[in-house]
Order: sequence, then C-alpha cells, then structure tokens
Amino acid sequence: MARTKDPAIRTLLIERAAHMLRTREPITLRSLVAGTGMSTMAVYTHFGGMDGLWKALRQEGFTRLAARYDSMAGSEDPVRDLTALVAAYLDNALDHPDLYQVMFDASVDLEDLEAADSTLDRLVDTARRAGEAGRFHPDTRPRRLAVQSWIIAHGLVSLVAGGPLSIRTLDNGPPMLTALYIGAGDDPDRCRASVEAGWRVSDRAGV
Repeated sequence: MARTKDPAIRTLLIERAAHMLRTREPITLRSLVAGTGMSTMAVYTHFGGMDGLWKALRQEGFTRLAARYDSMAGSEDPVRDLTALVAAYLDNALDHPDLYQVMFDASVDLEDLEAADSTLDRLVDTARRAGEAGRFHPDTRPRRLAVQSWIIAHGLVSLVAGGPLSIRTLDNGPPMLTALYIGAGDDPDRCRASVEAGWRVSDRAGV
C-alpha cells in the first residue's frame, strides 16, 4: 500500500535538512529523522531517497520566492514594482536563511530549473515594462538590468544573513538601486520616489 504524503512532514524534513546543512551537522537518513518521531521511510515516501531530498531542498527556496512574488500587487509604476521585487527577494532570503544558502549550490540539481528561472524572469519582465514606459534608455537590456538589481539584493543579503554586517546594511539598498536606475536613464527625482515606494514593501524597510 502506498504511503500518504503529508505536506507538513515534507516541509519539516526540508527545513530540518537546511538547518543541519547550515550548521554543518552530518546529514544522514537517521540523523535527519532523529527526534522527529518519524522513521527513515518518511524520506523515501516524500522524496524517493536522499538524492530527491537534496533536489527538493534547493528548489524550495525558489518556490517560496515565487510564492512571495505571486502575492505582491503591482502598480502603474514599473520602477516601483522592480524595486519591490528586489525588496521581496531580500525578505525571502532573510526569512529563510537556511534555504537561501542552498538555493545557489550548483552541486545539487534543481527539480524544476524552469520554475527557478521564472523568479528572475519576473524582474526581467518588469524591467522591460519600465523601458517600454520610457523610464530607461531605449538600448537598456532588461535582463542585464534585472541581473544587476538581483546582484545588489544578493550582495546585501549575503553580508547580513549570518553576518558579518548588521541589519542596517540593508539601508544601502535604495541608494544603490537608485544609482543603477538613474544610470539606465530614469529621471533622478522620479526614480528616488519610485525606489522609496518600492522599498517600503520590505518587512525590514527603515529597520
């Protein structure tokens, strides 16, 4: 008889594995379920084994990022929306630091590469919309601008999640994004207002 899959157990195992990985605890079938009341069979039921767990573990960070993006309301200001996506990326990483560490571990395959890529595509589409609205130079490449925006968020998160810098380091986000978008052709005053509005969606804005 096939065992019933419980989403709560799947999530528990993923989060436990991510935490153990970040704290450099040895991860085996037995150590993963130790103290949970589950047997090692739970790993096979939900992931087909440890290889499946590793793939699911890396995918989960992108899954949660996509869910956060899906929950966001857009506006008529594409630069505001682009900034909001960057801020949401930052929040997702700091809300799930264990999973964030695994997201970019290329030694582990992703379950769904297309789904992971779609998170960056959200920024690309928004950057393209800003260009079409005349906010950026006509020759601005949406993907390049999206990647540069993501790099700013990734750099800030990497310095704050687990140290070495304090949460106030995030205050550098708005001026860095503003400089990037002004460099791409946006009007300085309009850009500052858009970036400030987009950054306010962050749970940590003004912290």
